[in-house]
Amino acid sequence: MLIPEFAPQSGVMLTWPHPDSDWKNLLADVEPVYIAIARAICAREPLLVICLDDAHRAAVARQLDAAGIAPSARQLVLQPTNDTWVRDYGPLSVQRDGQTVLQDYAFNAWGGKYGSSLDDAVTGALCRAGVFGRTPCERHERVLEGGSIDVDGAGTLLTTARCLLAETRNPALGKAGVEAWFREQFGIEHVLWLEHGELAGDDTDSHVDMLARFCDTGTIAYTSCTDLRDPHFAALDAMECELRRLRTRDGTPYRLVPLPIPAPIHDAAGQRLPASYANFLTINGAVLLPVYADHADPVAAQALAGCFPGRAIVPIDCRALIGQFGSLHCATMQLAAGVLPGDERIT
Repeated sequence: MLIPEFAPQSGVMLTWPHPDSDWKNLLADVEPVYIAIARAICAREPLLVICLDDAHRAAVARQLDAAGIAPSARQLVLQPTNDTWVRDYGPLSVQRDGQTVLQDYAFNAWGGKYGSSLDDAVTGALCRAGVFGRTPCERHERVLEGGSIDVDGAGTLLTTARCLLAETRNPALGKAGVEAWFREQFGIEHVLWLEHGELAGDDTDSHVDMLARFCDTGTIAYTSCTDLRDPHFAALDAMECELRRLRTRDGTPYRLVPLPIPAPIHDAAGQRLPASYANFLTINGAVLLPVYADHADPVAAQALAGCFPGRAIVPIDCRALIGQFGSLHCATMQLAAGVLPGDERIT
């Protein structure tokens, strides 16, 4: 069974921005976002940071030290990467016969849009280096990005047809083939397909983690647009109608919690950026919420607080992060309990 994000975790992965990535001219803007994410994670669980090389690792360590993040709370490892969106090339945690197994799927940069060979090699390299201890790691050559699926831990998976059925992923499978694959590898008996929903600037072909997320087995928080003048209105309204028709495995309607869409944010070229509150990260004891200095920030925080009783809602300013068309969840990957060895951290 694919382990849901809200289950206990042994840590969270980040790939730190570096000069050989698309962040090369934006490091001064985006690194403070990563510091804020790292601080929030390390207050509650271990952090695994992927660094480009020795010099980069030393620079990252200095920043974490300056931020007051203890070396004992973090592990900095070396592995070259194309980019930082570890959600889509990091390992997926699966529970099988009482044991956690990491699954490493092929990553082709959202259908071949960018270079991806280094990112695709990350999980396998970390496994071989012993970063995940004795946790087994399986390589699969089918294309699958972590941000394209969300699970409730009870046999149901939520995804979007636009991404999972794209000709640039696994064109020979079709919907029935995808469902059979998920049943075999993830123990999924119930796949919920969204045919609608998209955000301007999202170059992932509508990853579900920008649109709709499980908060528990009966609750879905989703991106909602109530402004008829917003170009997103039609697609998100159609998605909301789809969500209302969805049912749990026992036939119960979901509790649906709308998250507002922030006011438009554009880059220097005038491209609207994919600011989304649905791109939150659930960790042990907290939910890290991307915020955008918008009047809707506290509205989203209050909505998610009602979805995650007992967890702190920690806002992280992600305005710089969306400059490269992703947000907080896209930049992180949780590791299930038992994956990271507790006594083998290096700094």
